[in-house]
Amino acid sequence: MDLRIADMTALVTGGTKGIGRAIVEAFAAEGANVAFCARDADEVAATEAAFASEPVTVVGTVLDVRDAAALTAWVNATAERFGGLDMIVSNVSALAIADTAQNWADSIQVDLMGTVNLVKASLPFLEQSNAPSIIALSSVSGREVDFASGPYGTVKTAIIGYIAGLAFQLAEKGIRANTVSPGNTYHAGGVWESLEANDREFFDAAVALNPTGRLGTPQEIAASVVFLSSPASSRTTGANLLIDGALTRGIQF
Repeated sequence: MDLRIADMTALVTGGTKGIGRAIVEAFAAEGANVAFCARDADEVAATEAAFASEPVTVVGTVLDVRDAAALTAWVNATAERFGGLDMIVSNVSALAIADTAQNWADSIQVDLMGTVNLVKASLPFLEQSNAPSIIALSSVSGREVDFASGPYGTVKTAIIGYIAGLAFQLAEKGIRANTVSPGNTYHAGGVWESLEANDREFFDAAVALNPTGRLGTPQEIAASVVFLSSPASSRTTGANLLIDGALTRGIQF
């Protein structure tokens, strides 16, 4: 299927590892130019270098999304460089699970306000696009109660509500807004690799809960994110797409 995003511009927060890196790769594979950000300068440089020989442009920026002014400046600079923006993906997360005051602050500043500020900065450019799309990464922990309820799960729930509201508010402008909620996703250097090594009992229990008998991969999440971002999914807005291997049991009405 031709997703019709060749030569379009995608912007991805947290694009150097895990799901974010896979999203960058998937956009590039479809012919889109991609701007991504992350906090670690070495990881940004390495990711950018990995795409140096590709026919598309993939450019990284060192950025902490807590800094609203810097985030806005990045969005503006990206739009200027590529002549606009078409698809934005708010992927970065503080992954702050334990119920502490700092984790509440981090989840709100990174996950929620990072998404809100990205959207606000991008809207003037999305309004000029022929196929504008907003995607925010939530989680199954935002869909139902689980071990990550608390700062992480509560803020992920808020993101679903925020994006659903945007979908309604922006529909008349032709701007689509959706959330993607992954289940447990395994990647090198990620939370689940760490749990596999350091808390094998918990890791095995999590795997056993999933009817597929395994955890997901970043590539499986990224494929759906890019499709949902594309004009091939032009009628989808206000949705929360679960990608969890039938982990969650609730029926979405």
